[in-house]
Amino acid sequence: MNDTPLKGLPPRVTVVEVGPRDGLQNEKGVIATADKIRFIDLLSEAGFPVIEATSFVSPRAIPQLADAAEVMAGITRRPGVRYTALVPNAKGMERALAAGLREVAVFTGASESFVQHNINMSIAGSIESFRPVLAMAREAGVRVRGYISTAFGCPYEGVVAPEAVKRVAGALLEIGVEELSIGDTIGVATPNQVVEVTGALAPLAGIERLAMHFHDTRGTALANVMTALQLGVAIFDSAAGGLGGCPYAPGASGNLATEDLLYLLSGLDVETGVDLEKVVAASAFLARARGQAPASRYYAAATAER
Repeated sequence: MNDTPLKGLPPRVTVVEVGPRDGLQNEKGVIATADKIRFIDLLSEAGFPVIEATSFVSPRAIPQLADAAEVMAGITRRPGVRYTALVPNAKGMERALAAGLREVAVFTGASESFVQHNINMSIAGSIESFRPVLAMAREAGVRVRGYISTAFGCPYEGVVAPEAVKRVAGALLEIGVEELSIGDTIGVATPNQVVEVTGALAPLAGIERLAMHFHDTRGTALANVMTALQLGVAIFDSAAGGLGGCPYAPGASGNLATEDLLYLLSGLDVETGVDLEKVVAASAFLARARGQAPASRYYAAATAER
C-alpha cells in the first residue's frame, strides 16, 4: 500500500472457512450427507487453507451433524488443505481421530451464563473437560484450536470485559491450545472493542496466534475486520454465503460471509489464495440444497449481474 492509513496491513491472511460446521449446525432443515460432502469439496477447490468440516458432538445435541464420520470419509481431501472439526470432549476426540482428523477445535466462552446455557457447565468445568482432549492430541500429534465465544457481548450478561476474555485465553493456552479464535457470537462488537480485546490478548498469546470470528448481526463485521487487520491480525473465520446463527443467542444472524470478506481483502491487496468466484459457486450449490438464498451481499450482487 502507499503512504495511507492502511499501510502496514498483513500481506497475507488465512481465511478459515467454517460454513460446513458453524454455518450448518443450526440449520432447521436437514442437509443430506452427500450435499455436505459436495459443498466441502467445492470449498476445497476454491483454495481455502483451512476448512472446518463438521463437529463430533453428540448426535442428540446437534442432529444436523450426526453424520460427521460419514462426511469425513466422503470428502476428497485436497493436498495443502487442513480439515478440522469441533470436539466437545474425549469421546468426541476419539471419533475425530478415528475419522483421520489432524486438527481439531474445542469450544468455551468468556461469559458464564452463555457457557452454562450452551454446554451445561461452567467455564472452568469446560476447560477441565478439554484436558484429556489436549493429552490425546499431543500423543497423536494433532493441532488444537480454542474457540472463545461471547468475547465482546453476551445475550444474558451484556458487555463482556476484555479481562474476562483474557482469563479464558490464558487458561486455554495453559492446557496447550495453539490458536485462539475470538468470537463475536451475537454480532455486537464495534471497532473500539476489537482494539480493547486484541490489546488484552496479543501480549499473552502473540498476535500470530489470534483469529477473529465475527458475526454480522448489526452490520459491523467488516469494520471489525478492518480494525483487526490494522492491529496485525491475519486469521479470520467466515462462512460461505453468511451461513449460521446461534440457538443460544436470540436474534443473532449468520457468520461474516466469506464472499464479503474476500472482496474486502482483495480490494486491499491482501492475499488469501482463495478463489472468490469458486466460493460463490459453492454457496450457489448449497443455496439450491437449502432452498434459501445466501445472506452474502457480494453473492447477491455477483449473481444479480448474471
